Amino acid sequence: MDSGIITILLPLALAIIMIGLGLELTPKDFTRVTKQPKAVLIALFCQLVILVSIAFIICKVLALPPLLAVGLMLLAASPGGSTANLFSYLFKGDIALNITLTAINSVIAAFTLPFIVNFAIQHFMNDGQEISLQFSKILQVFAIIIVPVGIGMLIRHYAPHFTEKLNKPLRIFAVSFLILIIIGAITKERHQILEYLAQVGLATVLFCLCSLLIGYFVPRLLGINSAQARACAFEIGIHNSTLAMTIALTVMASSTVAMPAAVYSIFMYVFAAVFGMLLNKFAPQPKVDVIHEPTT
Repeated sequence: MDSGIITILLPLALAIIMIGLGLELTPKDFTRVTKQPKAVLIALFCQLVILVSIAFIICKVLALPPLLAVGLMLLAASPGGSTANLFSYLFKGDIALNITLTAINSVIAAFTLPFIVNFAIQHFMNDGQEISLQFSKILQVFAIIIVPVGIGMLIRHYAPHFTEKLNKPLRIFAVSFLILIIIGAITKERHQILEYLAQVGLATVLFCLCSLLIGYFVPRLLGINSAQARACAFEIGIHNSTLAMTIALTVMASSTVAMPAAVYSIFMYVFAAVFGMLLNKFAPQPKVDVIHEPTT
């Protein structure tokens, strides 16, 4: 892709998407954790510890090339995508929990993502290839995530009617933008795309399946109800691959690092939809525990 598009338009477009995410959040979404801490803490543990560990194991077992291994770890470190809310709505998940997890993840990722990616760089980049995520770039990641989300929340607070008009167009823009950067990343690497698919296709499929299965069954085994477990599964399974690809292409200046997220994007919606249909057919039908705000 053209360097001007990568350095200017990609961060700008991602900022618009993250503002759209902020439009769906309120301060109450952060305080909900005090009302259902168990489900939130289990989901965060699954995403930040179990799945990051699984991604690392997949990289080692499948002997991924260094740049692709860093890309898979970047994907694993990325928070859930806002599309998880839609999947929860379609497949009887606890949407309030999804919103809570998205809110908390958006903040935590600004700190954990650089840490996990730097670990991956130090561990896998042992062949002289140059790629880094130093402090200035960590601040850039922080700004990409936190600042636009905060702007979106402020718009929602001070202009709720304007927010309602923005929501649908921004969702359409987010999906369109994701498709465009996938096409752009694949086009730039078109001569090697079959090799990348062969190298990272199995890894992304395994990671996607693990994300959905762990996201549902670990909470269930720990006593979380079916609706909340479904919300956890979709929040963990629908990674923010747009964020991962934009960081790879702009902050890290590597289209190869973006490949795992691009390939993952092809699989995750299909797998999540199939997983949701299987849950509706075979899993206990949930009664969603709606979180009621205190009446005045």
